[in-house]
Amino acid sequence: MQRKIRGVSLLEMLLVIALLAAISVVAAGAMTGGFAGMQLRTEAKRITAQLRYTRTQAIATGQPQRFTIDPQARTWTAPNDRHGDIPEKLGIAFTGAREVQPRRGEGAIVFFPDGASTGGRVQLSARRAAMNIDVTWLTGEVRLRRGEVQR
Repeated sequence: MQRKIRGVSLLEMLLVIALLAAISVVAAGAMTGGFAGMQLRTEAKRITAQLRYTRTQAIATGQPQRFTIDPQARTWTAPNDRHGDIPEKLGIAFTGAREVQPRRGEGAIVFFPDGASTGGRVQLSARRAAMNIDVTWLTGEVRLRRGEVQR
């Protein structure tokens, strides 16, 4: 008596692999807050890096350096012609010293050659999540942490 051994076709294997990949992508998106959450974290890290770069430039050049952010235009600028846009899906709030604002509605943080700054906070938000980028005035330290959405 011979048994017929039935195998699995290549097409069936590829279908199972594609199905597992799709399920993994959906599960990963649900656990990390989806695309909006990834976009929020990415943009917050990018702005944090530019603030740290601005502080480093102030110390290295011995000259005050300015980071500016325009929440309405959704743009930021840093020294050495660095600039960027903030995605439409993210909310932006800036708190800082009024004395260094370039124009009404724009915010700025100035870093000094000794590393200190005028201080401030940039908050980015998406849905119910927020990331705060805090700059300490005394030391100029730039910190990124989760925050509460401002209403």
